[in-house]
Amino acid sequence: MDVLSDVLNAVRLTGAIYFEVRARAPWVAESPSVAEIGARVMPGFEHVIAFHFLLSGAGFAPVADESEPPVRLEEGDAVIFAGGDSHFVSSQHKIRGEPNLNYYYAPKDRSLPFVIDHPGGEGDSARLICGFIGCDAGPFNPIVGVLPRTLRVRSAPEHGTLSQELIRRALQETERPRAGGETFLAKASELLFLQALRQYADDLPLEAKGWLAGLRDPHIGAALRLMHGRVDESWTLETLARSVGVSRSVFVGRFTHVMGVPPMQYLGNWRLQVAARLLLRENMNIAQAASAVGYESEAAFNRAFKRRVGMPPGAWRRTR
Repeated sequence: MDVLSDVLNAVRLTGAIYFEVRARAPWVAESPSVAEIGARVMPGFEHVIAFHFLLSGAGFAPVADESEPPVRLEEGDAVIFAGGDSHFVSSQHKIRGEPNLNYYYAPKDRSLPFVIDHPGGEGDSARLICGFIGCDAGPFNPIVGVLPRTLRVRSAPEHGTLSQELIRRALQETERPRAGGETFLAKASELLFLQALRQYADDLPLEAKGWLAGLRDPHIGAALRLMHGRVDESWTLETLARSVGVSRSVFVGRFTHVMGVPPMQYLGNWRLQVAARLLLRENMNIAQAASAVGYESEAAFNRAFKRRVGMPPGAWRRTR
């Protein structure tokens, strides 16, 4: 079981590239917080992440409140604002502007991206791609909470350039539109986000904690593969510990220390996330969804779901 892929599928990770910005220095592209525009650009998603990819040129990407050092971008780099902060991308540090909210909507009569010829100056040229990643925040998304507010995706060859090359090729198609171009770009942005996650996980220090750190731990990673691969199995602490080759006490202590929650609590949360996705299928009733993730009774599932989500599964499904 590829645990990361399993999670990205279960939380409905979906990308969209909205803007292709062409500019000459000095230039600045401003982005409002996702609290202002998330429902416009990625309707139907609970959590929205903004990203920018620098096709050519160089620049800076600070959050608007300047509480963190700006990310320095070179050609081929990308920056992801996982926390949804208002931010800027500019040719020079400290350049600021005001966002135009009229640009932020999902068009019904044309394909993305919007092409913006930025009224900059006479300096070096730059080409910037801006987009969004949408996903579910609940019942349980283990990725969202472990990412920093800003995350740079390096273009170094050792980290791969596949997503960048896909974006370049897809943008060539927008100049001569072909069917599927918008989807091509969306999938490339999802690949860019996956690349960012892998880079971030690779760079974590050995003492790091959190879900991505747990993936690379030999015993925790093995336990996660079992939980995700056989979510309906009647796992116990004893069977999990024995399956990954450590004692029960060592397993519980290590898992809780790195992941921040005990193993069975994690398993219960993940079962609810999988069940939530199943509930959105037209031919799946609540009892079937409960059984599919290992609950022996619909009543027990209803109680667990309400405790996690704040409403029973039937009411939650109607809101979706």
